Amino acid sequence: MPRISARELALRVLELVEEEGAYANLALNQVLEEYQPGKLDRAFATELSYGTLRSLNTLDWVLAQFVRKPLESQTAAIRNILRLGAYQLIFMDRVPPSAVCNEGAEMARRYGYPGSVGFVNGVLRNISRRAKEIKFPEIGHNPVEHISLRYSHPPWLVERWLEQFGPEETVALCRANNEPAPNTVRTNTLKLTRDGLAARLREDGLTVRETVYAPEGLHIEGFFSLGSLAALKEGLFQVQDESSMLACRALMPRPGARVLDSCSAPGGKTTHLAQLMENQGEITAVDIHPHKLKLLDENCSRLGINIVKELAGDARELPEKLHGWADFVLVDAPCTGLGVLRRRPDARWRKKPDQFPAVVRLQAEILAGAARCLKAGGVLVYSTCTITYEENLGQVKNFLKLHPDFLLEDLTPFLPESLDTEGTMAGGYLQLLPHRHGMDGFFIARIRKKG
Repeated sequence: MPRISARELALRVLELVEEEGAYANLALNQVLEEYQPGKLDRAFATELSYGTLRSLNTLDWVLAQFVRKPLESQTAAIRNILRLGAYQLIFMDRVPPSAVCNEGAEMARRYGYPGSVGFVNGVLRNISRRAKEIKFPEIGHNPVEHISLRYSHPPWLVERWLEQFGPEETVALCRANNEPAPNTVRTNTLKLTRDGLAARLREDGLTVRETVYAPEGLHIEGFFSLGSLAALKEGLFQVQDESSMLACRALMPRPGARVLDSCSAPGGKTTHLAQLMENQGEITAVDIHPHKLKLLDENCSRLGINIVKELAGDARELPEKLHGWADFVLVDAPCTGLGVLRRRPDARWRKKPDQFPAVVRLQAEILAGAARCLKAGGVLVYSTCTITYEENLGQVKNFLKLHPDFLLEDLTPFLPESLDTEGTMAGGYLQLLPHRHGMDGFFIARIRKKG
């Protein structure tokens, strides 16, 4: 396989996303696997492709001020070469502008059309000279447009957050979404302690620091790829964000219990629940996609977990034999994913407000279906990786209204009090936010069925 530059790797990722509808993380993995770049090129290509995709509306707005014809009239290759160049000039101070312009022109020579070299070179050099003159709309005059363009989020989403959080927090949230997410792993406490895992990973040359709230978590840096780490292959850890770990701790099933995980694959939370149960008891892990249950099975095998039974099925219509079966139920519901935008750089442009009603209906049906499986006196945790009222607290309130034999239960015995920035944990729920808590946006509610 011929070697290509990091900028060309990023260009290939952008083309896969734009022309083939690929998800950014899958496109990046495909390109890195195909070309096997070195560590520095790998990191640079990741920053270029993810950063450009996060900033698409801002980059296109800037470019529109420097090109006469609409970007849409250009070929996909030239359009994305310009975006990559603009991203480096505007957001990457450590990259020399001369290198950006020269490399952009060279890519235009390889992937463009006759005359595109001079065009790309001219546009990028013009942006380089006038970058400091670019003025965004004033926040006082048009806060939606200012935040949308300054921090690269869809206007409809900014408008929604302004109503929910106000200007200051909306800016903070958008900023947090534009920061790279940490690489967070959960110690497999069935095999070793967090300190033991940290020591092992440091011996392997990684930079390691403990998560603030989850006692099993570590943030890790300095590896080539997760798949290359021997500690992963040995089952010493599982990749999982800290907020996701907290959802399992909010349920906290006891050893020997019966647990239903209604939307389980690929198994991050399922295997965490098994750890909390000390691999004693029984977990029925349900997922509507049979092929995803294979990932769960592989994770259980790698981690040394043998109490999980997979069940391919729809959580809205679970088998009657499971009704009243579980001591604990986890409903980690499908959602709009607005709490994890920092992990999915292209996701903010794929989300549409008209998607919400169908998602909310699906969540309600899954929650009702899973709740049928809970014993009297049992506990259900409802969680999502989003930050909207209708998918979170609104969903829980509607469920409780329709199911008077359920009630919210105090979360303070299970989660650190310092998480409770709004004083809601005693009331049974918690909204985690990237800019407040330094982790993925997540909603957690603990609900008990009356005995």
